[in-house]
Amino acid sequence: MIDHYCPHEAVIVDRVDNSSTIFTLGLLFTDPQVHQTYHFRPGQFNMVYLYGAGEVPISIVSDPDSDALYYHTIRKVGRVTDGLAALQCGNTLGIRGPYGRGWPLEKALGKDVLIITGGLGCAPSVSIINYILNRRQDYGRLMILQGVKHSDDLIYRQSYDQWAKMPDTQVLLAADISTPKWPFFTGLITELLDYVSLDEENTLCMMCGPEPMMTAAVKRLKQETLAEENIYVNLERSMKCALAHCGHCQLGPHFICKDGPVFCYPEVKHLLGKEGL
Repeated sequence: MIDHYCPHEAVIVDRVDNSSTIFTLGLLFTDPQVHQTYHFRPGQFNMVYLYGAGEVPISIVSDPDSDALYYHTIRKVGRVTDGLAALQCGNTLGIRGPYGRGWPLEKALGKDVLIITGGLGCAPSVSIINYILNRRQDYGRLMILQGVKHSDDLIYRQSYDQWAKMPDTQVLLAADISTPKWPFFTGLITELLDYVSLDEENTLCMMCGPEPMMTAAVKRLKQETLAEENIYVNLERSMKCALAHCGHCQLGPHFICKDGPVFCYPEVKHLLGKEGL
Protein backbone atom coordinates (compact mmCIF):
# COMPACT_ATOMS: atom_id res chain seq x y z
CA MET A 1 0.00 0.00 0.00
CA ILE A 2 1.36 3.41 -0.99
CA ASP A 3 1.52 6.06 1.74
CA HIS A 4 -0.09 9.13 0.14
CA TYR A 5 1.25 11.43 2.85
CA CYS A 6 4.93 10.78 2.14
CA PRO A 7 6.86 11.13 -1.13
CA HIS A 8 8.40 7.98 -2.57
CA GLU A 9 11.71 8.14 -4.38
CA ALA A 10 11.61 7.87 -8.18
CA VAL A 11 14.46 7.93 -10.68
CA ILE A 12 14.39 9.73 -14.02
CA VAL A 13 14.81 7.10 -16.73
CA ASP A 14 13.78 9.17 -19.75
CA ARG A 15 13.78 12.88 -20.58
CA VAL A 16 12.44 14.81 -23.58
CA ASP A 17 12.79 18.57 -24.09
CA ASN A 18 9.53 19.60 -25.76
CA SER A 19 10.48 23.27 -26.03
CA SER A 20 12.76 25.80 -24.35
CA THR A 21 10.46 25.90 -21.30
CA ILE A 22 8.61 22.56 -21.39
CA PHE A 23 10.07 19.10 -20.76
CA THR A 24 8.83 15.57 -20.12
CA LEU A 25 10.22 13.16 -17.54
CA GLY A 26 9.78 9.39 -17.58
CA LEU A 27 9.93 8.03 -14.02
CA LEU A 28 10.35 4.74 -12.23
CA PHE A 29 9.98 4.20 -8.47
CA THR A 30 13.24 2.98 -6.99
CA ASP A 31 11.34 0.60 -4.68
CA PRO A 32 10.01 -2.23 -6.92
CA GLN A 33 7.11 -2.90 -4.55
CA VAL A 34 5.97 0.73 -4.72
CA HIS A 35 6.21 0.69 -8.51
CA GLN A 36 4.19 -2.53 -8.70
CA THR A 37 1.39 -1.23 -6.49
CA TYR A 38 1.23 2.24 -8.05
CA HIS A 39 -1.89 2.69 -10.21
CA PHE A 40 -3.53 5.79 -11.65
CA ARG A 41 -6.40 6.85 -13.88
CA PRO A 42 -6.08 9.21 -16.86
CA GLY A 43 -6.68 12.72 -15.57
CA GLN A 44 -5.16 12.17 -12.14
CA PHE A 45 -2.01 13.96 -10.97
CA ASN A 46 1.00 13.49 -8.73
CA MET A 47 2.70 15.85 -6.33
CA VAL A 48 6.28 16.02 -7.64
CA TYR A 49 8.80 16.83 -4.90
CA LEU A 50 12.22 18.35 -5.49
CA TYR A 51 14.41 17.83 -2.47
CA GLY A 52 15.16 21.12 -0.74
CA ALA A 53 12.82 23.18 -2.95
CA GLY A 54 9.24 21.95 -2.53
CA GLU A 55 6.58 20.15 -4.55
CA VAL A 56 4.13 20.93 -7.35
CA PRO A 57 1.06 19.15 -8.79
CA ILE A 58 1.73 17.69 -12.25
CA SER A 59 -0.65 15.76 -14.49
CA ILE A 60 0.24 12.21 -15.55
CA VAL A 61 0.30 11.91 -19.34
CA SER A 62 0.91 8.15 -19.60
CA ASP A 63 -1.43 5.31 -20.42
CA PRO A 64 -1.84 3.52 -17.07
CA ASP A 65 -1.69 0.05 -18.64
CA SER A 66 0.66 0.45 -21.59
CA ASP A 67 3.70 2.34 -20.28
CA ALA A 68 6.38 0.70 -18.16
CA LEU A 69 7.30 4.19 -16.98
CA TYR A 70 4.94 7.00 -16.06
CA TYR A 71 5.45 10.42 -17.59
CA HIS A 72 5.05 14.03 -16.49
CA THR A 73 5.16 17.00 -18.86
CA ILE A 74 6.29 20.07 -16.93
CA ARG A 75 6.52 23.75 -17.73
CA LYS A 76 9.12 26.01 -16.10
CA VAL A 77 7.09 28.58 -14.17
CA GLY A 78 8.77 28.92 -10.78
CA ARG A 79 11.36 27.81 -8.26
CA VAL A 80 10.42 24.11 -8.10
CA THR A 81 9.84 23.60 -11.82
CA ASP A 82 13.04 25.50 -12.65
CA GLY A 83 14.87 23.07 -10.38
CA LEU A 84 13.15 20.06 -11.95
CA ALA A 85 14.20 21.33 -15.39
CA ALA A 86 17.85 20.98 -14.35
CA LEU A 87 17.49 17.27 -13.59
CA GLN A 88 18.72 14.62 -16.00
CA CYS A 89 18.40 10.85 -16.37
CA GLY A 90 19.69 9.14 -13.24
CA ASN A 91 18.64 11.94 -10.89
CA THR A 92 15.95 11.25 -8.30
CA LEU A 93 12.94 13.13 -7.00
CA GLY A 94 9.94 12.41 -4.78
CA ILE A 95 6.42 11.42 -5.84
CA ARG A 96 3.17 11.53 -3.85
CA GLY A 97 0.00 10.28 -5.47
CA PRO A 98 -1.92 9.68 -7.52
CA TYR A 99 -4.64 12.14 -6.54
CA GLY A 100 -7.94 13.45 -7.81
CA ARG A 101 -10.79 12.35 -10.05
CA GLY A 102 -9.91 11.50 -13.65
CA TRP A 103 -11.67 11.56 -17.00
CA PRO A 104 -14.94 9.57 -17.48
CA LEU A 105 -13.50 7.10 -19.98
CA GLU A 106 -15.90 4.34 -18.93
CA LYS A 107 -18.86 6.59 -19.75
CA ALA A 108 -17.26 7.31 -23.12
CA LEU A 109 -17.09 3.64 -24.18
CA GLY A 110 -18.63 3.23 -27.61
CA LYS A 111 -19.07 6.99 -28.04
CA ASP A 112 -17.35 9.70 -30.06
CA VAL A 113 -14.91 11.74 -27.97
CA LEU A 114 -14.25 15.43 -28.60
CA ILE A 115 -11.13 16.83 -26.90
CA ILE A 116 -10.73 20.60 -26.72
CA THR A 117 -7.54 21.89 -25.16
CA GLY A 118 -6.11 25.40 -25.14
CA GLY A 119 -2.91 27.13 -24.22
CA LEU A 120 0.12 25.28 -22.92
CA GLY A 121 -1.95 23.29 -20.43
CA CYS A 122 -2.63 20.42 -22.82
CA ALA A 123 -0.93 17.74 -20.70
CA PRO A 124 -4.15 16.55 -18.97
CA SER A 125 -5.66 15.75 -22.37
CA VAL A 126 -2.68 13.69 -23.54
CA SER A 127 -3.59 10.91 -21.12
CA ILE A 128 -7.05 10.69 -22.75
CA ILE A 129 -5.56 10.49 -26.23
CA ASN A 130 -3.02 7.83 -25.28
CA TYR A 131 -5.67 5.79 -23.51
CA ILE A 132 -8.18 5.85 -26.38
CA LEU A 133 -5.67 5.22 -29.16
CA ASN A 134 -4.37 2.16 -27.32
CA ARG A 135 -7.98 0.86 -27.14
CA ARG A 136 -9.19 2.18 -30.47
CA GLN A 137 -11.86 -0.47 -30.99
CA ASP A 138 -13.63 0.51 -27.74
CA TYR A 139 -14.44 4.09 -28.80
CA GLY A 140 -16.01 5.93 -31.71
CA ARG A 141 -14.51 8.90 -33.51
CA LEU A 142 -11.75 10.84 -31.76
CA MET A 143 -11.69 14.58 -32.50
CA ILE A 144 -8.73 16.54 -31.10
CA LEU A 145 -8.85 20.35 -31.14
CA GLN A 146 -5.77 22.17 -29.83
CA GLY A 147 -5.39 25.94 -29.69
CA VAL A 148 -2.38 28.03 -28.69
CA LYS A 149 -1.80 31.77 -28.34
CA HIS A 150 1.15 31.81 -30.73
CA SER A 151 2.08 29.16 -33.26
CA ASP A 152 5.54 28.86 -31.66
CA ASP A 153 3.85 27.66 -28.45
CA LEU A 154 2.72 24.34 -29.98
CA ILE A 155 4.34 21.29 -28.42
CA TYR A 156 3.77 17.60 -29.21
CA ARG A 157 3.97 18.48 -32.94
CA GLN A 158 5.20 14.99 -33.87
CA SER A 159 2.54 13.41 -31.67
CA TYR A 160 -0.23 15.38 -33.39
CA ASP A 161 1.08 14.19 -36.77
CA GLN A 162 1.05 10.58 -35.58
CA TRP A 163 -2.40 10.86 -34.00
CA ALA A 164 -3.86 12.28 -37.22
CA LYS A 165 -2.87 9.07 -39.02
CA MET A 166 -4.87 6.85 -36.67
CA PRO A 167 -8.27 5.45 -37.75
CA ASP A 168 -11.34 7.65 -37.16
CA THR A 169 -9.15 10.38 -35.68
CA GLN A 170 -9.39 14.06 -36.60
CA VAL A 171 -6.75 16.55 -35.45
CA LEU A 172 -7.33 20.30 -35.83
CA LEU A 173 -4.80 22.87 -34.64
CA ALA A 174 -5.20 26.64 -34.28
CA ALA A 175 -3.09 29.60 -33.23
CA ASP A 176 -4.41 33.06 -32.34
CA ILE A 177 -1.20 34.51 -33.81
CA SER A 178 0.74 32.58 -36.46
CA THR A 179 4.00 32.81 -38.36
CA PRO A 180 3.98 32.86 -42.19
CA LYS A 181 4.90 29.16 -42.36
CA TRP A 182 2.17 28.02 -39.93
CA PRO A 183 0.30 25.31 -41.92
CA PHE A 184 -2.81 25.15 -39.76
CA PHE A 185 -5.74 27.39 -38.82
CA THR A 186 -5.21 30.95 -37.57
CA GLY A 187 -7.92 32.10 -35.20
CA LEU A 188 -9.74 31.07 -32.05
CA ILE A 189 -10.02 27.43 -31.08
CA THR A 190 -13.82 27.72 -30.96
CA GLU A 191 -13.75 28.42 -34.70
CA LEU A 192 -12.37 24.92 -35.25
CA LEU A 193 -15.79 23.56 -34.31
CA ASP A 194 -16.94 24.72 -37.77
CA TYR A 195 -14.86 21.85 -39.16
CA VAL A 196 -16.19 19.15 -36.84
CA SER A 197 -19.30 17.07 -37.49
CA LEU A 198 -20.84 16.26 -34.12
CA ASP A 199 -23.23 13.44 -33.33
CA GLU A 200 -24.76 15.27 -30.37
CA GLU A 201 -26.49 12.17 -29.00
CA ASN A 202 -23.33 10.07 -29.05
CA THR A 203 -20.51 12.48 -28.13
CA LEU A 204 -18.65 13.23 -24.91
CA CYS A 205 -16.52 16.37 -24.76
CA MET A 206 -13.48 16.63 -22.50
CA MET A 207 -11.62 19.92 -22.29
CA CYS A 208 -8.82 21.66 -20.43
CA GLY A 209 -7.15 25.03 -20.64
CA PRO A 210 -7.88 28.62 -19.60
CA GLU A 211 -11.36 29.05 -18.11
CA PRO A 212 -12.41 31.80 -20.57
CA MET A 213 -11.59 29.45 -23.44
CA MET A 214 -13.53 26.57 -21.89
CA THR A 215 -16.51 28.83 -21.14
CA ALA A 216 -16.57 30.04 -24.76
CA ALA A 217 -16.27 26.46 -26.03
CA VAL A 218 -19.16 25.30 -23.83
CA LYS A 219 -21.34 28.14 -25.15
CA ARG A 220 -20.58 27.08 -28.70
CA LEU A 221 -21.20 23.39 -27.97
CA LYS A 222 -24.57 24.21 -26.44
CA GLN A 223 -25.45 25.96 -29.68
CA GLU A 224 -24.64 22.64 -31.34
CA THR A 225 -27.16 21.08 -28.88
CA LEU A 226 -24.56 19.05 -27.01
CA ALA A 227 -25.98 18.43 -23.53
CA GLU A 228 -24.14 19.99 -20.59
CA GLU A 229 -24.06 16.58 -18.91
CA ASN A 230 -21.81 15.34 -21.72
CA ILE A 231 -19.19 18.06 -21.19
CA TYR A 232 -16.28 17.60 -18.76
CA VAL A 233 -13.71 20.23 -17.77
CA ASN A 234 -10.32 20.02 -16.09
CA LEU A 235 -9.81 22.87 -13.60
CA GLU A 236 -6.64 24.29 -12.11
CA ARG A 237 -6.12 25.98 -8.75
CA SER A 238 -3.20 26.32 -6.33
CA MET A 239 -2.93 22.78 -4.92
CA LYS A 240 -0.55 22.53 -1.99
CA CYS A 241 -1.42 19.37 -0.04
CA ALA A 242 -3.52 17.33 -2.56
CA LEU A 243 -5.46 15.92 0.41
CA ALA A 244 -8.20 18.57 0.84
CA HIS A 245 -6.63 19.70 4.10
CA CYS A 246 -5.07 23.09 3.35
CA GLY A 247 -7.94 24.74 1.46
CA HIS A 248 -5.77 26.44 -1.16
CA CYS A 249 -7.63 24.80 -4.06
CA GLN A 250 -11.16 25.28 -2.72
CA LEU A 251 -13.72 26.27 -5.36
CA GLY A 252 -17.07 26.93 -3.70
CA PRO A 253 -17.95 23.65 -1.93
CA HIS A 254 -15.37 21.69 -3.94
CA PHE A 255 -11.69 20.93 -3.46
CA ILE A 256 -9.99 20.64 -6.86
CA CYS A 257 -7.44 18.15 -5.54
CA LYS A 258 -10.06 15.72 -4.21
CA ASP A 259 -13.32 16.39 -6.05
CA GLY A 260 -11.55 17.21 -9.34
CA PRO A 261 -9.52 18.17 -11.22
CA VAL A 262 -12.07 16.76 -13.70
CA PHE A 263 -15.67 17.92 -13.23
CA CYS A 264 -18.85 17.41 -15.15
CA TYR A 265 -19.66 20.92 -16.37
CA PRO A 266 -23.03 21.31 -14.56
CA GLU A 267 -21.22 20.73 -11.23
CA VAL A 268 -19.13 23.87 -11.58
CA LYS A 269 -20.68 26.09 -14.26
CA HIS A 270 -21.98 28.59 -11.67
CA LEU A 271 -18.49 28.89 -10.16
CA LEU A 272 -16.40 29.53 -13.27
CA GLY A 273 -15.19 33.05 -13.91
CA LYS A 274 -16.06 34.25 -10.41
CA GLU A 275 -13.52 36.66 -8.94
CA GLY A 276 -11.96 35.23 -5.78
CA LEU A 277 -12.87 31.66 -6.66
